Amino acid sequence: MRILHTSDWHIGRTFHGHSTLDALRGVLESLTAQVREHEVDVVIVAGDIFDSATPAAPCYTLLSDTLGALADTGATVVVTSGNHDSAARLGFQAGLLRSGIHVLTDPDGVGTPLTLADEHGPVHVYGIPFLEPALLRHRSDGWAGARSQAAVLGQAMDLIRADRGERGGRSVAIAHCFAAGVAPTPHLERDIQQGGLDIVPLSTFDGVDYMALGHIHGRQQLSDSVRYAGAPLHYSFGEGDKPRGSWLVDLDADGLADVTWLGLPVPRALVTLRAPLEQLLTDAAFAAHEDAWVCAEYTDDLPEADPLRRLQARFPHCAKVVHAPVNAVTDERVSYVSRVRAAKSDRDLVEAFLVHVRDGHGATDDEAEVLRDVLDERVRVEALA
Repeated sequence: MRILHTSDWHIGRTFHGHSTLDALRGVLESLTAQVREHEVDVVIVAGDIFDSATPAAPCYTLLSDTLGALADTGATVVVTSGNHDSAARLGFQAGLLRSGIHVLTDPDGVGTPLTLADEHGPVHVYGIPFLEPALLRHRSDGWAGARSQAAVLGQAMDLIRADRGERGGRSVAIAHCFAAGVAPTPHLERDIQQGGLDIVPLSTFDGVDYMALGHIHGRQQLSDSVRYAGAPLHYSFGEGDKPRGSWLVDLDADGLADVTWLGLPVPRALVTLRAPLEQLLTDAAFAAHEDAWVCAEYTDDLPEADPLRRLQARFPHCAKVVHAPVNAVTDERVSYVSRVRAAKSDRDLVEAFLVHVRDGHGATDDEAEVLRDVLDERVRVEALA
């Protein structure tokens, strides 16, 4: 049996204020073409289908079009909910979906697989929707007392292992979480549990032939059988160097046989450029990036006027500008408040202010001379009053 593992579509997400719907549609069309080309039997989407619990109407259209196109290839499609999704909204039409499309959002169905078959016999696919401990801990069944993602995923996998022990055969499970050993993309994945990360031990996923995980936006291999596929589209500059794609998983009669990475096209490259503003605006070395999404870090000592507009004249897709002076003072132990408290004169107060607003740079020689004249004149006037 051949399985394609994808996740984290985040339909409806914006990129620095720009819609990603058209770009994502193109990438998902390429993914569908890969499913057909590689004769995939099962497509797994491991959570965070939408970016919001209340997606706009065009988001539903894209999802419906994509699921229909995937089903048209002859593959069975299995979708689970992630922490960004509303399980109720994602799953409300599950019973109305066409044959071959399965949306799994009900915690009560965790231990009951979708059973498929190939020439070697049955393959049991267990979908674990995103499980919110706060909504499960008050139940009277096996979820009672669960207070963390590790606890609810542990209970879910216990149910799966027990069921698999009775049924036999090969098995695949799907979950959406932070697993131990992951290197997450900074500032991208939102915490699954408010107040901090909730790490699920890797051993939690023992007992299945393949574990398809979602939530991390870059591909990750935690073991031969436990992997993240990542998002199909870049959603931040922090992940600009991470490949986009999905895992092609082959099962043979004994279980996991092979896993291959299938890359997806990147609609527009992401790049971070760092140089003085004038160099960014004129240097021919940056010409190759004029059609990319650009994060510009200009290194001038002082802030420049209207840098985003000026940069967009050369880089139309410049989405982020950061003032990052090369000689900035980085000793954060000396705060603005402490500088003010240490000031012994008006001149010291002005200097403390300039250092604070200029990223560590005080008055230039010319400015210091003007300030000295102004402050001396103030003292003279006050003396005559």
